[in-house]
Amino acid sequence: MKKLVNVLFLLLCAISFGIAQEKIDTAAISRMKGEGMNNSQVMEILSYLSDVYGPRLTGSPAFVRAANWARGKLESMGLENAHLEAWGPFGRGWILKHYSANVIGYQVFPLISYPKAWSPGTDGPTTRDLIYLDAKTDSALQTYNGKLKGKFVLFSDPREIKAHFDPEATREADSSLLKLANAEPTEPRRRQRSEMTPDQKAQALVEFHKWQLCQKEGAAGVLTISRGDGGNVFVQQATVPVHPDTPFVRRIGAYNPKAPKILPQIAVGAEHYNRLVRMMQKGEHPKLELDLDVEFTKEDSCYNIIAEIPGTDLKDEVVMIGGHFDSWHGGTGATDDGTGSAVCMEAMRILKTLDLKPRRTIRIGLWGGEEQGLLGSKAYVARHFGEKDPSMPDSVAPVLYKPEAEKFCSYFNNDNGSGKVRGVYMQGNEASRPIFRKWLAPFKDVGASTLTLSNTGGTDHLSFDAIGLPGFQFIQDVIEYDTRTHHSTMDVWDRAQPEDLKQASVIMAAFAYDAAMRDAKFPRKPLPQPQRAAGSQ
Repeated sequence: MKKLVNVLFLLLCAISFGIAQEKIDTAAISRMKGEGMNNSQVMEILSYLSDVYGPRLTGSPAFVRAANWARGKLESMGLENAHLEAWGPFGRGWILKHYSANVIGYQVFPLISYPKAWSPGTDGPTTRDLIYLDAKTDSALQTYNGKLKGKFVLFSDPREIKAHFDPEATREADSSLLKLANAEPTEPRRRQRSEMTPDQKAQALVEFHKWQLCQKEGAAGVLTISRGDGGNVFVQQATVPVHPDTPFVRRIGAYNPKAPKILPQIAVGAEHYNRLVRMMQKGEHPKLELDLDVEFTKEDSCYNIIAEIPGTDLKDEVVMIGGHFDSWHGGTGATDDGTGSAVCMEAMRILKTLDLKPRRTIRIGLWGGEEQGLLGSKAYVARHFGEKDPSMPDSVAPVLYKPEAEKFCSYFNNDNGSGKVRGVYMQGNEASRPIFRKWLAPFKDVGASTLTLSNTGGTDHLSFDAIGLPGFQFIQDVIEYDTRTHHSTMDVWDRAQPEDLKQASVIMAAFAYDAAMRDAKFPRKPLPQPQRAAGSQ
């Protein structure tokens, strides 16, 4: 017990010494707070991104138009080397030109629904019968042979809708922050399909056969029930049906020019979907009047938006901040991740407006293709800093570093909705604790003080962390992210929280400046596999 106490005492001493050694410019941070809280432009930036330019689907002309605006805006702030950096090609672009859907019968009503991205159109307005494909086994599916041609198919099972007794918007409670602070390092959540149970696989196989039957018989289109309720529609990309045994790496998205022909696909609000099923089960025969006009654009490159504030005596070294610029198409990409992009742009504006002179170069990166698998940031990291040896399995591959990696300091990401910053995920980097503790001290009064060794997944900091570069995501209040705005038609400007975004912008500016002013580069955690330099034998 005495030995344990001594170890803990030495650890506390080391942390205290690290905090004491870490220097921050409190006067500069005070100025950042004044500029960011009293003269903020973050909501105005977000309004341009979401209201004026709207959804920024990866590979679409809308993305490029918004990216050019952001590049110009950063340039007008006085940032240097503002440019779009290509990382593609990615796949086909997609434009929604017109959409309307109305249920026709004894009663006529507009259907709460939204087309899925990269869905084909209907070649003009068309009115067709609806049919509910109620088949949970292959034998039941056989009873629908010869019945689907030219019809709109209700593909999903209906879903029970319950009252919302719990609040949809929440902030991180002290208890959950304490749990994070006490957590051990965990593996980040990966964007990959986990192993299915036998029952799940059997269900997936029936669903695949349902898709096959719809395609084979020439259905007019497929309607699926949206997750969520309350008239909100959560919508992403159209499904390209694949056998469940198909390896994940061999599955292709609907944006891929080599994707097979698919049917028009619509996500329907849960209440309206359920109503249609109940009507048909009671003997009604409603029709659907649908007009879906889309345009596919040619396969082209995709882009990241890059700009920087040059450093002084350590200008060859780089601190980066960022978030992803692309979005889904149902809303306007406001909280996912217009807020992160706006926070980073506002942080750069604060630093430039105050005419602060960082020692290291501070660079902003707004990434494309995050929603399809962190594609833009992965490509940027591979081009500039390095990548795991592609000739070897990822789990054992060494990192092939490039010269720029030696000059890299750290990366900070914002991408979990509009909630204010509560702390930092340290990604298992214990050496960052005394540094972040010092950096967060000026923001304890606004709720940002939690540090956790836990990893968090699904955001662009992982592209840096994957090759051992210090990359971090902030802990943020959830607000309505999962319940209302994430990938939905309600991902709009009105759901963003102005005071939270001001706070996040100031913290982002402060972290970038603190990192840029350190005497030493940011400490790195060791990689679990051996490393060798690019080009070595």
